Amino acid sequence: MAQTGRLTNARIGVLMGGQSTERDVSLRTGQAVHQSLIRQGYDAVSIDVTDHLHQDLKDQKVAIAFLSLHGPGGEDGTIQGFLDTIGMPYTGSGVQASAVGMHKVITKTLLAAHDIPVPAGTVVQRGEQPSLAKALKAARLKLPVVVKPASQGSTIGVTIIRQANKWKDALALAHRYDPDAMIEAYIPGHEVTVSILGGLAGALKILPAVEIVAPDGFYDFSAKYQRGKTRYLCPAPLSAKILRQIGVLGRRAYQVLGCEGAARVDFRITPKGRPYVLEINTVPGMTETSLLPMAAAQAGIDYDSLVEWILQSALDRASRYAQAAKRESA
Repeated sequence: MAQTGRLTNARIGVLMGGQSTERDVSLRTGQAVHQSLIRQGYDAVSIDVTDHLHQDLKDQKVAIAFLSLHGPGGEDGTIQGFLDTIGMPYTGSGVQASAVGMHKVITKTLLAAHDIPVPAGTVVQRGEQPSLAKALKAARLKLPVVVKPASQGSTIGVTIIRQANKWKDALALAHRYDPDAMIEAYIPGHEVTVSILGGLAGALKILPAVEIVAPDGFYDFSAKYQRGKTRYLCPAPLSAKILRQIGVLGRRAYQVLGCEGAARVDFRITPKGRPYVLEINTVPGMTETSLLPMAAAQAGIDYDSLVEWILQSALDRASRYAQAAKRESA
């Protein structure tokens, strides 16, 4: 892209790394985004987020933040709230959508209230030690079930329980990462994800769905990030009816949470074609194996154009900040 075609001349800080369990993935996402911005002629610097972030942003003279942080601290509204406080525009969703989207229990509660189908389930708090039978009865579940931390990404801390003797270990693993452990029905069938790009004036672009065919049917951390372990089918080989349905549900989930920029909605679809929303990712990965760039490519949007599309969400936020400041000074 010629420099005259850049969306902004402001210095962009690509925020990556951090201290979450997804640090390594975040660094890969951030490095790829930074390289794309430089390739397109933008004034961009990469910043590994530490406790000195505020000073780093000042020293580097950053005017816009491109968020490439994953997990707690990066996707949960924390960094978004900090940037709002200092008046720095950033990419993606704001504080509320980020906080809700990161906490799977709150996400499910909100989506269910809007008649968006989610798996049945319950929550076990850290310190509680209910028997498996009691937990299953409370949510009217039966084996197999999925046990997961309420606020983690990349399938960290997740266990599929098919035998009762795995219960205590699964609960302990989930509680290692979060005070709340979600217990929910295991939905057999297809694992599919739908990526959504927010545009100007609230316009949304629904990207082609991706079906994930993981080894042993479990899309865990290694299946996500080790090349060759998982097959990705894009566009997903599903019926037109199901593809339309998950596109509509993905759009509704994005709107219910109040997302901005790019987001990804993950589904399980039963053999009979009934979809359930598992979660929504408000800072989707942008690594070489990530699903958002894959879906965008299928839609004819190359990686650099995708980065620019996401960057636009920060520019939209900058415009809102400027308008708010103008109103206050009037």
